[in-house]
Amino acid sequence: MSEKSTRSAVLLLAHGTPNVLGEMAEYLGKVTGGRPLPTEVVAELQHRYAQIGLGETPGIEPPPLTKWTLAQGRLLEEALRGTASEAKVYIGMRNWHPFIADVVRQMRLDGVTHIKAVCLAPQNSRTSVGLYRRAVLAAATGMEVEFVAGWAAHPLLSEAFAERLLPVWKQAGAEAGRRIPVLFTAHSVPCRTIMTGDTSTAATRQGAPPQTTPDTYAVEAKHTAQLVAERMAAAGLSESDWYFAFQSQGVSGGPWIGPTVEDTFRALKQEGHAGVIMQPIGFLCDHVEILYDIDIAFRQTAQQLGLRLWRAESLNGSALLVRALAEIVSGEYRATVDEVTVPAEV
Repeated sequence: MSEKSTRSAVLLLAHGTPNVLGEMAEYLGKVTGGRPLPTEVVAELQHRYAQIGLGETPGIEPPPLTKWTLAQGRLLEEALRGTASEAKVYIGMRNWHPFIADVVRQMRLDGVTHIKAVCLAPQNSRTSVGLYRRAVLAAATGMEVEFVAGWAAHPLLSEAFAERLLPVWKQAGAEAGRRIPVLFTAHSVPCRTIMTGDTSTAATRQGAPPQTTPDTYAVEAKHTAQLVAERMAAAGLSESDWYFAFQSQGVSGGPWIGPTVEDTFRALKQEGHAGVIMQPIGFLCDHVEILYDIDIAFRQTAQQLGLRLWRAESLNGSALLVRALAEIVSGEYRATVDEVTVPAEV
């Protein structure tokens, strides 16, 4: 590597997840910005994580989100090797180890002076991406930061999702003997955080500036779904074959944006459909919102309604996803980027 390339590095940002069940309360406190949650909420989430394999002691492998995020970082570093954009790739988590602040501190010790930060949440939202940005800038004193704020429309992202969707769409149609609709989903967020800034939100508690304009998250999530559907058109998917819903509304109360998956299931049943294929387009790898919310909870809901449920495989180690990230890092794809030089502490 050249001196320039060793002084510049990539930082992939992800949500983070606990490694054992006993860390749940502390983990959730970081997610909510310090707001304590009722014990029954903590217990319910411990139950959900236990259902997907999290135990009282560390397993042989890290939890799925950690495992796949680390793998995506390794694959991206390999893809950049030997190119003009060759750089070391670091992984930082907002809510659990390895924390963003700790990783940025290590980057500084490694001699990095320029960070290209890419959030592994393609659709921009101040309730997620905005908090990642703030965490990076708070830690990166005296460093240059290029923060990629959104890449929901990257052609290779929609191509990657379509690549995963196509085989299960064909399989479902063959098994059911009829056309099966596709339900694209993204993680829901509280209504109050997507409409305007609110001093009671987690974002404000964690120091993010108040916002007075509507959040673009819902529009970007639906746009990603539209782009995937357009790629599937050549295989026969029509506009009437797909739907969109927000999943995984919070368990702690308060209104969250919809429509919900449950309401959409009921509508599909009323329309006479025999089943549904789910593809979450707001997530880039397996984690509890997929392995529990979809594979266990939504599957049970579908069965109760007399619907059969299929799910497209998550992107995880998708080569197309890695290519998309490489194009973002190299600048070949013009993502929305904030360039900031963080003042050194006096």
